[in-house]
Amino acid sequence: MNVLETDHWCLLIPTEWWAEHDDDLVRIADRDGVGEIELTTLCREEGVVTAAEIEQLAREESPEVETWSSVRVGAFSGQCGAFAEDDAQLREWYVSAGPVLLYITYVCDLENAGMDDAAVDEILATLVAADTEAS
Repeated sequence: MNVLETDHWCLLIPTEWWAEHDDDLVRIADRDGVGEIELTTLCREEGVVTAAEIEQLAREESPEVETWSSVRVGAFSGQCGAFAEDDAQLREWYVSAGPVLLYITYVCDLENAGMDDAAVDEILATLVAADTEAS
């Protein structure tokens, strides 16, 4: 396992996956090319991101998702949903811990839908908020 650390969060990545990041966008993909996770980090200057704000944001920003479910990924909690578009299967998460909001997507070809779901869930389960955000 490798540790991927940003200013606001970190997680563990299995050796069969790779990662790169640019500013507030992190890409994680499996080496066999099945799918890719993207994490976008947004931070509130004051206060915490509430569950109600996450629900509203998810519904407004991702109308393609018909059903949202409450989810916990590591230290973050919020909403998750999935949908198919063209030839792709997408999973989306809007989750927060304190002032940090993560928008996470996983995309793969429709023919590979479900293949990496367990691995993606295991990776996201290792998410922890950075110590600097623990105030």
